[in-house]
Amino acid sequence: MAPAPKPPTVRSCQLMARLTLSALGRAAEQPGIWSEPAVHRAVLISGLSVLVSGLAQLQDDLG
Repeated sequence: MAPAPKPPTVRSCQLMARLTLSALGRAAEQPGIWSEPAVHRAVLISGLSVLVSGLAQLQDDLG
């Protein structure tokens, strides 16, 4: 029997986490980018999005 498909929350959380890590990896190669306030906001927003999605998934798992 095939496993049940993952709900959209899991997929979006995983995708956002991967995108955030990828962006941080690229930013680490360009130290000057950290002087841009928009970068700080983007990292904060994407990190919060991953956190909220992860918490929603955890609540679903715990019932």
